[in-house]
Amino acid sequence: MTMNTAQNILETIHMIAEDRLDIRTVTMGISLLDCADSDSERARQRCYDRITSRAARLVEVASEIEAELGIPIINKRISVTPIALVAAACGETDLTSWAQMLDSAGKAVGVDFIGGFSALVDKGMTPADRALINSIPQALAGTDIVCSSVNIGSSRAGINMEAVARMGEIIVETAQTSKGGLGAAKLVVFANSVGDNPFMAGAFHGVEMPDCVVSVGVSGPGVIKRAIDDVAGRPFDDVAEAVKKAAFKVTRMGELVGRLAAQRLDVEFGIVDLSLAPTAEVGDSVARALEAMGLERVGAHGTTAALALLNDAVKKGGLMACSRVGGLSGSFIPVSEDEGMIEAAALGAISLEKLEAMTAICSVGLDMVAVPGDTPASSIAGMIADEAAIGVMNHKTTAVRIIPAPGTHEGDMVEFGGLLGKAPVMAVSPYSSEAFMRRGGIIPSPVHGFRN
Repeated sequence: MTMNTAQNILETIHMIAEDRLDIRTVTMGISLLDCADSDSERARQRCYDRITSRAARLVEVASEIEAELGIPIINKRISVTPIALVAAACGETDLTSWAQMLDSAGKAVGVDFIGGFSALVDKGMTPADRALINSIPQALAGTDIVCSSVNIGSSRAGINMEAVARMGEIIVETAQTSKGGLGAAKLVVFANSVGDNPFMAGAFHGVEMPDCVVSVGVSGPGVIKRAIDDVAGRPFDDVAEAVKKAAFKVTRMGELVGRLAAQRLDVEFGIVDLSLAPTAEVGDSVARALEAMGLERVGAHGTTAALALLNDAVKKGGLMACSRVGGLSGSFIPVSEDEGMIEAAALGAISLEKLEAMTAICSVGLDMVAVPGDTPASSIAGMIADEAAIGVMNHKTTAVRIIPAPGTHEGDMVEFGGLLGKAPVMAVSPYSSEAFMRRGGIIPSPVHGFRN
């Protein structure tokens, strides 16, 4: 064994033991397109059989790799073709039973989450899209591991403001229907969604994807923070270089796990998602990595610039390490799932307005943000529209996962448990968006959206 190899092994052990490095998710994407049938019972049975046969060994194989390599794999997940597409042939107006089928199939194979109770409505809605959207509150209240997403805009199509307004209402209904508003934590509203995202709650298996793939979402905020700590006081060029090298190492590990899993499951290897996905545990925070650059608190002036450096360096390091990079690949800033963000929000160091500015840079958007339970649906729709505008104008994915926690007020703390963590209830603008959201129609795509 060469000295270099021994050093790399010891470094990896240190990253796992001290810096909380892990594989956040191994996600199997499964196409259900050929399961469609005008008989809804037959269609659901076909989907159930497809999911349970394809993913029968997913958890077993992931656990084997975890034991062999000593690399923690936190979640095993499934994503499927957007159910609004698969269910369209049967003409049902209530698709709750489809969510229950997904829940049963996911539990049968032992995964943590299954995503794809989804609709893509950036330019308009079919009857099946409307049926799925209207079913979301009951579907998420009546299931345990199902996640839902709706894409309401894209740089090519513009923003479907009718869908935006409806999703504001759906988020409120979902929070009120589920215990503690938890259902809303499993619902994401996107602009420019991607079909190879392995992270929940927004994962679905795109129609452009192969029949079955395995993709990996890596994580490593602690590793990145240590790299920044190692260049304390040095110029930003050195910070970027340190982050890039750390991201390279993390990505190579993720690709190894993904290719092993795909080989053993006899399916195609999809992508590695480079996103820095934090948790509420100490030492696993994107906010702390930003603060390591010299910010007293995340949210201070300079935070967006620090995030820009971090996001870009992570992408550069990852792209050098692996040719199959996809998904969202950047930095997540979910308030409830990052102990540094939780603390900053509780102290008032960061606001919804600052989070919105940061989403022009990071992977997603207003993510796992708790707001007062009486927040109007039109105000939530306005947040969705603002995030969609950032994504559409900048050709990037943006999203909203807002939880209007029932019975809560600004300053309260909402406990979600597990990886979802806890969140301070943040202030929203007291001024109404009602008349704005009543207009409906489409906000046209930007002129630079047409790149033929």
